[in-house]
Amino acid sequence: MTDMLQRKPVSQVANSDCFTEESLTKLKEIMYEMRAEAGNHLFWEGDTADKLYFLKRGQVKITKASDEGKSFILYVYNTGDLFGQVDPFQNSVHSFNAEVTENSIIGVIQQKDLEVLLWQHGDLAVEFMKWMGLMHRMTQTKFRDLMMFGKPGALCSTLIRLCNTYGKSHGSEIVITKKLTNSELADMIGATRESVNRMLGDLKRANIIAMENNYIVVKDLPYLRDICQCENCPVDMCRI
Repeated sequence: MTDMLQRKPVSQVANSDCFTEESLTKLKEIMYEMRAEAGNHLFWEGDTADKLYFLKRGQVKITKASDEGKSFILYVYNTGDLFGQVDPFQNSVHSFNAEVTENSIIGVIQQKDLEVLLWQHGDLAVEFMKWMGLMHRMTQTKFRDLMMFGKPGALCSTLIRLCNTYGKSHGSEIVITKKLTNSELADMIGATRESVNRMLGDLKRANIIAMENNYIVVKDLPYLRDICQCENCPVDMCRI
């Protein structure tokens, strides 16, 4: 874990594992740039899905609203991430919402431009398929953790993903360098804030985690892995 956390940001790992520098350059050449302020939405559930987004700077979270109106956080994308939904079907629509959480600079790729590029470059088409496969695997593993091991397992899995995405090692401990409220953690696992308060309290009393200056410190990562039956997925998949 220590070596893993000293490598480059996981968002850059995910893209570089799928795309070569040459392919990333080709994708950047067909982007147009837009700026989005925190609080704005790139798209809403039900909007036409015909674009990909490359986060040049900033942060975007992907959410899903339940029938009861509760917002569930599925992903948090950071600088260097490529995301979005393009399908080979006509009239495809987004299944989620994309909210800008920090003032951001975003490269936008139109589906029609992407299709031409993939037709022209077979190697890029293969890499694009690998990227799509990675995105599907990430979604599958998240839903597995949320559905199979209850709320404690989902919380432990989320803490592991936070370690992989924002963690810094200090000896045997890992500091999650992003401050999160208990309400945000609750939205990530589909729980109430009160239940997250209780579960975090249990983990603190068991000396599994601690709080320092409002940062979560993971003191016993193997315990978290045991609770959610961690399958040691690659770091580019096990992320927020």
